[in-house]
Amino acid sequence: MSELVHTADDRGVTTVTLDSPGNRNALSGALVGALAAALTRCGKDDDVRAVVLTHTGNTFCAGADLRDPPHPDALVGLLRQIVELRKPVVARVRGHVRAGGLGLLGACDIAAASAQATFAFTEVRIGVAPAVISLPLLPRTDPRALARYYLTGERFDAAEAVRTGLLTAAGDDVDAVLAPMLDGLRRASPQGLAETKQLLTASVRETFDRDAAELTALSARLFSSPQAREGMTAFLERRDPAWVV
Repeated sequence: MSELVHTADDRGVTTVTLDSPGNRNALSGALVGALAAALTRCGKDDDVRAVVLTHTGNTFCAGADLRDPPHPDALVGLLRQIVELRKPVVARVRGHVRAGGLGLLGACDIAAASAQATFAFTEVRIGVAPAVISLPLLPRTDPRALARYYLTGERFDAAEAVRTGLLTAAGDDVDAVLAPMLDGLRRASPQGLAETKQLLTASVRETFDRDAAELTALSARLFSSPQAREGMTAFLERRDPAWVV
């Protein structure tokens, strides 16, 4: 397995750890590929009852890697893979989540975080939109909350993320929060889990089928625009973009 992603097995639960500290686990082309490969292995392994997706460092995922962004098709494929995997995927967050990283949370079946975690949809601040990640998020998250946080890029805390449906639960100790959920998954039959997940993800899969091509094209168009070039340059240079008033 790529050094960007590590896996560990424990009583039917495989933990997949994002380990790209140099860019705060941002979604580079390489990281997306490594994570997809790990999920494929989990999907083929009959001994894997569920998957826990977690991270090293203080950031779960900082969004797209602006120096090496994945192709929108690859990100769509990864999000769809999480949704369609016939095993529950559980996000375990101990740090901060930004932009595209929130798409990973939206794709997961269960998501838990420490109370210290923070979240933000920062796309509008660099001249783009949360296009592809809307595929799992729009069917699962409070629309008024998404309107606020999509449009403003404000940071919000774990309690707010639970209220809006982005998270399942949060607490001071994320492992204590997850313990009864993982125990329940270990007690469930593989067939029961797979068929129940199919029921739960029906509307999300319909959204992918209907909107993926359009949102992929939108993402590609925005990332190649002059405003996005200014926004990404400003971000990398640690300055305000030209449109800030």
